[in-house]
Amino acid sequence: MSNTLSPALLRGTGPRLYVPEVVITPEGALDAHAVVVADGSFAAVGPAEELERRNPRLTPVRLPGHVLMPGFVDAHHHLTQSFGAALAFGEPSEIFRRVWAPLEAALDEESAYVAAKLAALEALRGGFTTVADAGTRAVVDVEAVASAARDAGIRCVLSLLCNDVAAPEQATGAGHPGAPSGGVLAAAEKHLARYAADDLVHPSLAISVPEAATDRTLHATARLAAEADAVVQIHVNEHLVAVERSLVRHGLRPLEHLHRVGALGPRLLAAHATLLTPGELTLLADTGTAVSYNPVASAWKGNAVAPAALMAERGIRFGLGTDGTRGDAFRLVDAAETAQRLAYGLASGDSSCGAGWTWLEHASRGGADALGLADRTGTVSEGAAADFLLVDITTPELRLSWDLPWELVRRGNRDQISAVFVAGRLRLWQGWPPDWDGPALVERAAELARAVVGRAAVTRTHPTSAAARADRRIGRSVAR
Repeated sequence: MSNTLSPALLRGTGPRLYVPEVVITPEGALDAHAVVVADGSFAAVGPAEELERRNPRLTPVRLPGHVLMPGFVDAHHHLTQSFGAALAFGEPSEIFRRVWAPLEAALDEESAYVAAKLAALEALRGGFTTVADAGTRAVVDVEAVASAARDAGIRCVLSLLCNDVAAPEQATGAGHPGAPSGGVLAAAEKHLARYAADDLVHPSLAISVPEAATDRTLHATARLAAEADAVVQIHVNEHLVAVERSLVRHGLRPLEHLHRVGALGPRLLAAHATLLTPGELTLLADTGTAVSYNPVASAWKGNAVAPAALMAERGIRFGLGTDGTRGDAFRLVDAAETAQRLAYGLASGDSSCGAGWTWLEHASRGGADALGLADRTGTVSEGAAADFLLVDITTPELRLSWDLPWELVRRGNRDQISAVFVAGRLRLWQGWPPDWDGPALVERAAELARAVVGRAAVTRTHPTSAAARADRRIGRSVAR
C-alpha cells in the first residue's frame, strides 16, 4: 500500500479530519476509526463513517498504512544534560557527582538553551510529545529551558530545583547553592505561578534527592505542589549508597523518610525507585505516589531494576522515563519489557512480563497521569490535547500484523514514525522539524558541547572504549 503523505497535507489551520488505518484509543487498537482535531485538541474520536457524515464540510485527510496513536510521555528527563549523554557510558552509579553537576555548572544561557532544544529535538524524533525535566543545576534562568521546549514544539513539565542542603559536588537549586529554605520556597511559588497558564510548559518542583533538602522543604514543596495542581520530582531509592546514607542519618530508607515528613502522595513523582522493599511498595500503593520507571538508566548506570510489572499488578501509578539516556520511545518500551523479563520474569517463568499493552499504556497515559497531566494528554480521546504520532505500518517489521501492541513494543522503531503532532500542530516530519532548521541546531550544539565539556570538571571512572581496547592489547602483549 503506497503512502502519499506530505507536510503540506498534514499542515493547515482550522479543524482537520484524519482517517488512518488504525487508531489506538483507551479502548484498544480500532480499525475504521477517525479523529477530528480542532483548536489543538481532539474534538471527536469515533467510527470513520460516522465522523465523515457528521462533518461534511471537512475534507478527510486519509492516512493509508498508518496508525494514529498517542504521543509517548517521557516521565523523567534532564534536558540540559544532552551535551554529555555519551559520557555516561561505562560509568558506575551516582554519576551526577562526577559528570552531571560539573557539566551543568559549565553551561551559560546560550548553551543551556541549545542543550535543552537538542534534547527536545531528539525526544520528538523518538516519538515523545511530552518530556518531564527534573530540574537543571545550570545557574541560568529556567526560562532558557522553557523557551527551548516551546521553540522545539514539545510539551514540557519543567521543574525548578528546590534543594536547600549543600551536598558535596552537587549544586542545590534556585541558583543558590545552600540557599535557605525561605528563599527556595519563595522561588518555588514564583515558578509555579510563572508557568501556570502556559500552553506547552507546565510547572513542577524538584529536589535532587531527599538528602538535598531539609525536612521543612520536603514537606513544604509537597504542599505547594498540591495547591498548584503540580508535581514534585525527586530521585528516590535509586542507588544503594544513597539508601545506606539515609539509613545511617535517619534510621529510615529514603522513601520511608519522605513518608515520615509528609512528602509522599499523589503529587510526588519518585524517579527510579529501583530499590524497594515490600513495605515501600505498600507505601507507594497506599499513598498514591507515582514512579518513573527508567529501565535504560538502570542498565547504563544503576544498581537495580524497578519492579514495574509488580507495580502494575499492585495498582501503583507509574510512567516510563529515559533519564536522558536516549530519546527513543520504541527502544524505551522494549527496554521496559526486556528489563522486567531479565530481572524478574526468567526466574519465575513469566514469559509475558506485562504484555505489550502494559508498556504502551504506561509510556503514554500512565506517564501523563504520573506527571499530573492525565486530563491533558496521553490518550487519543475527545477533549484531550492532540499530541499524537502517525506510525507507518507498511514496513517489513509491522505489515504482517497479528498483535499490534506487542509488535509496536518489540518491532517498532523510530524510523517508522512519519509525523509527530503536539497540540494539533505538525512538529516533526520524517525525523526533522518542518518549520525550523534542525540540522543547524545539531551543528551548533556540537560546537558548544566541545567548549562546555572542555571547561567542565568532569571526572570519568573508565576510559573511552577505544582507549580500553588499546589497554587490553598492551596488556596481552606484555603478558606474552
